[in-house]
Amino acid sequence: MNTAYDPRAFEPFAVTVDLAVFTVRAGALHVLLIRRGQEPYAGAWALPGGFILPRESAETAARRELAEETGLSPALVAALHLEQLRTYSEPGRDPRMRVVSVAFTALVPDMPEPAAEGGGDADRARWVPVDGAAGLAFDHAVILSDARSRVGSKLEYTCLATAFCPPEFTLGELQAVYETVWDTALDRPNFRRKVLATPGFVEAVPGAARLTGGRGKPAALYRPGPATVLHPPLLRPTEGHPR
Repeated sequence: MNTAYDPRAFEPFAVTVDLAVFTVRAGALHVLLIRRGQEPYAGAWALPGGFILPRESAETAARRELAEETGLSPALVAALHLEQLRTYSEPGRDPRMRVVSVAFTALVPDMPEPAAEGGGDADRARWVPVDGAAGLAFDHAVILSDARSRVGSKLEYTCLATAFCPPEFTLGELQAVYETVWDTALDRPNFRRKVLATPGFVEAVPGAARLTGGRGKPAALYRPGPATVLHPPLLRPTEGHPR
């Protein structure tokens, strides 16, 4: 042990976790928020999260806080694939003291309703459309924006989008998932070409079709293919590039 090291020479600070958990509901991207029941920011909406206990890892604390504040079952929370987003450490981000936060994010299909009453320092939890998540506490608007960009990237390189479709789906339904998460309209023929050219992404259901409205012929049905990653990736359109 280095006897020259004196912990008292450094100003103490706290470490917290914050979680941006997304799902798709009624054709819109939603994020799970809690309403704060205590100061600071009492009555404001915020991302779930809280302080890391002395003998906890950041991921363990994230799962504990998510279950406590939202009422989601511990078994469901334990099964979530949480991805570490980044660390937020700007001085003054929390009015109580110096607080550094480790943020996590997830994009998950078929998520249940949270408990009507939140736990811990939350008095309520609910799914909120991302576009309507305004006035968040702390720097959570920044975390939410960063997390939305990250989950959008997940759709570029993985087959996650098919989990938000019915077991058998049209390419239009798959495109709607991408448009919802990416918040951008895509060119239908171009999207179809890219999906069908990606090995293992989707498989045609022989002889199956579905009327999708309008006067055209029924649309072919597909199911998820065996791939878990997309190669080549299905990249988001950028300025000057086709959609």
